[in-house]
Amino acid sequence: MTNLEKYLSLLDRGNYDALLLTGPISRKYCAEFNVDEGVALVTRRGCRYYTDSRYIETAEKNLKGFDVRMVTKDNGYLKQLNEAIADFGVSTLGFEEEVMTVAELRTYEEKLNARLVPCQKELNAFRVVKEEYELQRMREAQAITDKAFTEVCKRIKVGMTEKELCAELIYCLYRNGAEGLSFAPIVVAGPNSSMPHGVPGERKLQKGDFITMDFGVVYKDYCSDMTRTVALGYATDEMKLVYETVLKAQLAGIAVTKAGVTGQAIDGAARKVISDAGYGDYFGHGYGHCLGLQVHEAPNCNPSNDKPMPAGCVSSAEPGIYLPGKFGVRIEDCVIIKDDGVEDLAHSPKELIVIEA
Repeated sequence: MTNLEKYLSLLDRGNYDALLLTGPISRKYCAEFNVDEGVALVTRRGCRYYTDSRYIETAEKNLKGFDVRMVTKDNGYLKQLNEAIADFGVSTLGFEEEVMTVAELRTYEEKLNARLVPCQKELNAFRVVKEEYELQRMREAQAITDKAFTEVCKRIKVGMTEKELCAELIYCLYRNGAEGLSFAPIVVAGPNSSMPHGVPGERKLQKGDFITMDFGVVYKDYCSDMTRTVALGYATDEMKLVYETVLKAQLAGIAVTKAGVTGQAIDGAARKVISDAGYGDYFGHGYGHCLGLQVHEAPNCNPSNDKPMPAGCVSSAEPGIYLPGKFGVRIEDCVIIKDDGVEDLAHSPKELIVIEA
C-alpha cells in the first residue's frame, strides 16, 4: 500500500470526504517526494497537488498519483481548491490543525466552500510504524552519523571553542553524505554540558572537560539522532561514575524494550538505575522519543506514556545525568522496536572515550 493509499483509506471512515494537506511533512509523506511549497487535496475521485512556478517542473516529474497544477497570482490556491471541491463534490475537508495557523484556518473557513474538520491525529498515526524502505533510509542516516562522530573525535583539541567544534562536526556530517541536519547540533563542554539543550558558545575546551555532542542528519528525508559524551584529557572518578551510571541506565532501557511494552515501563527501567545510584533528581527529561521524517515524533518512552510501543517504530534511548555547574552526561542511540527486542541503529562506541589532550 502506498502512502497515498493509506491517506485515502481515512476517507472510508466517513468523518470527511477529502483531505487538505498544507503541512510539509504530511505532503512529503503522502506524495513520497518533497516539494518545498504547495498544497495537496486528496479525494477518492481525484488527487491534486498545487505549487508555484519555482517547483512545478519538479512536481510534475516526481509526484505519482496526483494531478499537478500550477498556482499563479490570478489563479491562486483558494480559487483552484474551490474548483476541485466543486469537481469532486467535497463537503467536508480534513485539515492539519497542528500546522495551520489561526489566520490560515480563518481564511480557509471563510473562503473555501467546504466544512473543515481536524484530522492531524489520524494522519500522523500512519507514520508511527515504518515501512522497510523507511527503516533502511534511517539505517543509512545513522551510518553517516557514526562516520562523522569517528572523524570529529580526531579534530577535538584543547583551546578550540564549542562553536568551532560544532562547525567541525557539521562539516564531517555533510562530508559523509548528509543531505541536511535533523536539528542544530548541541555541542557543550565542561560546566555547560549540564544543560541538556545547551547552545554552542565561545567557551574554550579544557583538559578534564566532558564534551557532549548531540547531532543527527537528514538522508533521503529521514532523520538520525545520536548523542555521545567524551572526556578531554582525563576523567575524574566522579565523572567516570556518572558516565557508567548513564550507560547502565541506557542498557537497562534497551534490554526491556520490545513491542507491547509501554513507553512508561521502558523509561522506568532506565530511570530506576539512575535513581538507585542517587542521581534521580538530575534526570529531568524522558528516556526517548520516536523519529522518522521529523526528529521528534510520537509515541514517546517517557513517564506519561502508558500505551504499548508498537513493532516497527524507531525510538531514541537517551538517559542523562546533569549536575548544574559541574558537568552532564547523555548517551543516545536510536533503536527499531521489534516483537522480540530491538535493532540498535548506532554503531559508535558507548564506552567512555578519552580524547588525548
